[in-house]
Parts: sequence; structure tokens; C-alpha cells
Amino acid sequence: MEEWVGKQWHRFIARAASREQAHAAVQLDEMQRAIGMLFRAAGGAAAVRVAPASDTRTGGPRDWLQRIAGSGTHAAIGRLEPEVLSLPPTLAVFDDLALNRALYLWLAALAASHESTGDWVGDNLRATAVALQRFPGLVSRHRELVLAHLSQRPDSGRLRGAQAQAERLVRQALHGQLPGGHSALTPQDVAPVWLWLDVQAAAAPAVSRPDSDSDEPEAGQTRAPADSRRRRRAETVTDERDRAPLMMFFRAESILSWGEFIKVNRASDDDPDSDASRVADDMDVLAIAPDGQTTASRVKFDLDLPSAAADDRPLGPGEVLPEWDWRKQTLLRGHCSAQTLVAVPAQPFVPPVALRSTARRVRRRLEILRAGRGRLRAQTDGDDIDLDAYVRYQVEGRASRQAGRSESPPVFLRQVQSERSLATLLLADLSLSTDAYATPDARVIDVIRDALYVFGEAMHASGDPFAMLGFSSVRRQNVRMHHLKGFDEAWGAVTRDRVGAIKPGYYTRMGAAIRLATRRLQTRPERQRLLLILTDGKPNDLDIYEGRYGLEDTRHAVQAARAAGLTPLCITIDDQAHDYLPMLFGQNGYVMVHRPQDLVHRLAAIHARFMRAALH
Repeated sequence: MEEWVGKQWHRFIARAASREQAHAAVQLDEMQRAIGMLFRAAGGAAAVRVAPASDTRTGGPRDWLQRIAGSGTHAAIGRLEPEVLSLPPTLAVFDDLALNRALYLWLAALAASHESTGDWVGDNLRATAVALQRFPGLVSRHRELVLAHLSQRPDSGRLRGAQAQAERLVRQALHGQLPGGHSALTPQDVAPVWLWLDVQAAAAPAVSRPDSDSDEPEAGQTRAPADSRRRRRAETVTDERDRAPLMMFFRAESILSWGEFIKVNRASDDDPDSDASRVADDMDVLAIAPDGQTTASRVKFDLDLPSAAADDRPLGPGEVLPEWDWRKQTLLRGHCSAQTLVAVPAQPFVPPVALRSTARRVRRRLEILRAGRGRLRAQTDGDDIDLDAYVRYQVEGRASRQAGRSESPPVFLRQVQSERSLATLLLADLSLSTDAYATPDARVIDVIRDALYVFGEAMHASGDPFAMLGFSSVRRQNVRMHHLKGFDEAWGAVTRDRVGAIKPGYYTRMGAAIRLATRRLQTRPERQRLLLILTDGKPNDLDIYEGRYGLEDTRHAVQAARAAGLTPLCITIDDQAHDYLPMLFGQNGYVMVHRPQDLVHRLAAIHARFMRAALH
């Protein structure tokens, strides 16, 4: 009973002390697409993602209700970091729904105009001027936001000391007056300034585990809910436990016995705290220290490269490839080393009966599009009468006949020789993540194998040249390109056995794989050259190739492929693909297959669209 009363009281007092306008609340999920478009249109980095911000400590006075409720000390304010634009998950600042929506868009425009110098007030004021210059249409809306926000801010006349001085400085800046000199004011010194961004976190070094892999979930795991993906601030600290292991901060005389010292890392050896996410939300800054262990070392046995005797057979010498470093804005020449490998299957690949039946149906559909003789309708001369064109001419051409009958009406069919000049290279992601189960009965690698088999059968029937490559990687020195079928090879038992022998590899250095595939495809003489990339996740590798670095390099490789005259298209089964693929391939440069089991049919159907467009 006491616990129930306590919960009801907390709910009541928290609601009474809240200053949010719940009836005019706007969710970040509703505005995320518009925010991303405006941010990038204003010149923001394409690889910066939008994420919900976590609560951080703020300053400013609190009224008596907030003191009783223990609220008003934290708020989710906007923050700009090198890889993430963190915005409040919900905005209910103003009483007007339109103003809350406009605030989201204003923060996006402000983030794209920000250049951090460490002066929170001065940086936001200069960014405001740049954003208003870039988007004159935001001037009137920004004025409304400023007036509405000033009416909510504390009265500096009722404050004392440093609080009053800080509030006067913020009000002066909101009116557009730049304070003289460098201001040491921080977001923690004043009440939340909803029209500004906190960019101090941008200067903090990113904390990562050495040789860590990506943040993608492992096989059998599920993705974290949206709330746990909130962006939190972190700082690097040093683990002092190894500095002086025998240093004792108590009197040695109190020790009655001496036992063998055993180091126990309680943070990782004990059972995980089921309430850890709530504790993290309550912390202003997460202190992160290396624990001496790495993800790579824990799975090193599985990820070590096989011996030469057990590995696939190298096919020709290796190739060096460049890589784009977005931090230096430089293309690093010869940074990656790629080796093409060809599998030696232990046994022939025998597809199941149901898969062979599916391949026959898809092959028959693509045989119809095989280049050959075609017919042009509604011609002024030809070999036969086009009945549809004749009826249309009789019905719709009455007015034209009254003016004068045409000597050559467009009512004939003409036989022509249709041609299609299309070459396709299919690049399949064979990383370790494909070992996860896509359906209750099949892994991702099984779905990809079936799709490659059906695609090969269908392309063989179409008569168009095509090639297949798989790829995975272990750091930049070992980009493994698996040769499945070349342009000069016929589709038959040998190539089918290679497809049947594919297995999960290592990591996903997608930029290097796309560059090598571009080299192969751009040598083809066909007028249209299609590069299909089949994947199940975002780029990552053991070294720094993750996060924004991997995305920027892949994006640069895709742009280079387009500049070479290729048409890159990504086909993915990742349910989070909308978060990053538009930045890599553009809004129309990727296809998301929501049900992995549909990939077998969708892959051939997508290619059939290009075949129809290539006919002339």
C-alpha cells in the first residue's frame, strides 16, 4: 500500500511540476526525415546521423513545485558531435504545435551552420547568423521562436549573482548582440536554451575499444529498443587498478592472514545489471575505461584467417586499392590490399527441389526479355495492321479526318531487331553477420546462396553478360574477394558449385569491395553497366573502419562508381537500412527487402526492370 501511494504521489507531483506542453508535443520520429533533409541541404555532413538525446544536467532557477518533485535539473537538449546530431526525443516546449515543429527544423539548420571554437554563446550566435543567411525563409519563424522562448525564460531581475549575469548574457545573445570576448558560459550554467546546440562534446575524443568490431547485434541477439539507442555523453578515464596492486590504504597490523591476490574484474565477470540502462540514463556523463579485453581477442579463434592449405585458392596476384579518409579529406592511395580467391568445392551443389522449381519459373519470365525480334506499334508503315492503333485512329481521329485525311495513318506494326547492351556484376556480402538466422529455418547466408543460384539461372536464360563476386575482410590488409563467376565464364556446374560453397566470412569493408568491382565492370563495352550490391548490414571492420569512417568511404566508392559510368544499386535485408543507405546510395539507389525469404524473387525482379529499360 505504501509503495502504491508513493507511486501515485510521484506521478501527481511530477505532472504538476512539469513545464511541458503535452498537448502540443512533437516526436523526433515524426520529424526525422525532414530534419535529415534540411540538415544535408544546408551543407551538413552526409554521414552525420540524427539520434535522440539523453537528459543532461542544466542550470537555472527552480520553482517550489520542481523542488518538491525533484525535477528541473535535467533536460534533453540538442547536441552536435562529429558523427551524431542528438536532438530531444520529444519537443513540448511551446504551447503551439507549429512552433515545436519549427524548433526541430531550426536546430537542423543551426547544426549545419555550426563551427565550434569552444565558445558556446558565441558559436551559437555566429551559427544563427549563417543559418538565417542561408535560409531567409526562416527569419520570421526564428523571430517567433525567440520571442516565445524569451517569454518562458527566468526573469534576470529576480536572480542574483552569477545566475543573473549568465541569464542577462543569454538574453543579450538571443536578441542578436554578440558579447565582447570569449564567454566561459556553458549549458549547465543556465536554464535550457532550446534554440541553441551544445557542441562541447564534439571536442571530446571518441571512446572505442581497441580492435572492436561494429555495434551490430551478434547472431541470435535482437536489436536494442529505441530508448536504449539514445546518445549519451562519455569521457575517457584511466583504470587505476593495475597501477599499484600492492598499495594498501589501511593499517597492515589489522591483517590477520595473507592470501593469494587474484584480480577479479567485477564489472564484466559478474552477472549483468538488469537495470543498467536506467542507471545510465540517470548519469550525466558515462565514465569508460578500457578493461584490457577486446571483442576481437574473445573471438580470435573464430576470426583467424585459415591456413593456406585450408583456405580458398588465390586467383592471380593481389590488388592494392585506395580508401577515403573523411577526417583528412584525402584519398589514401594503396591503403588496402585485396586478394581474389576461388573456392574448391568439396562436393557438387544440389539445390532443393523447391528451389529448382522457383529457378525454372524465374528463368521463364526472363527468357521473354531475351534480346531478339520485337514489334513497334502505331507506325506509319509496316508489315501488318496494328488493330489497337487502327481502332484508336478511327475513334480519336474523327476531328483530324474532317480537316483532311492523312495519307499515312499510324496503324501498322513493324518487325525490328531489338538489342540490349547491359552487363551486370553482382557483389554479395559474405561477412560474419550472414551466419545469423534470417528466418526460423534459414540463415542469412542460406538466403543469399539461394538468391545467387536463382539469379544465375535467370541471367543465363536472358543471354546478358554477368559476373558474381563475394567479399569479406579482416582489416585493410586482407580484403577477400571470392570469385563465383566471371564475365568470360559460362553458367554451369562449376559456377553453381562455387555458389553452393559460399560461407560466412569475416567483416565488411564495403568501400574496397565496391572499388574492385568497379574496376572489373568498367572494362566492359556494354552501354549500360549495372553494379548490384547485396548486403545485410552497414560497413565495418576490426580497425577504424566503422561508424562514420566506414560510411564515408563507402559513399565515396559509390560516387566513384557513378563517375565511371556505372549504375550502383544496393539490395538489403537490414531492417535499419533507412538510417544509412540513403546517405550511401541516394533515395533511389537502394531497395529494402523486408522479408528475407522474398530475396530469391526480388533480386531477379529488380534486374528485370533494368533489362526492360535497356531494350530499344
